[in-house]
Amino acid sequence: MTQDPNTLAAYVVCLDNADYPASLERHKIYKVLPDEEAAADGDIRVIDESGKDYLYSATRFVPIQVPLVVKHSLDEAA
Repeated sequence: MTQDPNTLAAYVVCLDNADYPASLERHKIYKVLPDEEAAADGDIRVIDESGKDYLYSATRFVPIQVPLVVKHSLDEAA
């Protein structure tokens, strides 16, 4: 997932949690935090299972667009 950080998806789905089974769950939606430097390196900053933001390879995720009602629900849960 290499995109302009200004248009980076607010949410992604994890497709690969290899080496990070405690931090990432496959098929789960994660919130993305903008990070231009990380994006330039092919990484993405997400709030993982620890509740903190960490960098992971962007290839582990697929960007998604969620309906507004889902976005509000996800934002409230964070």
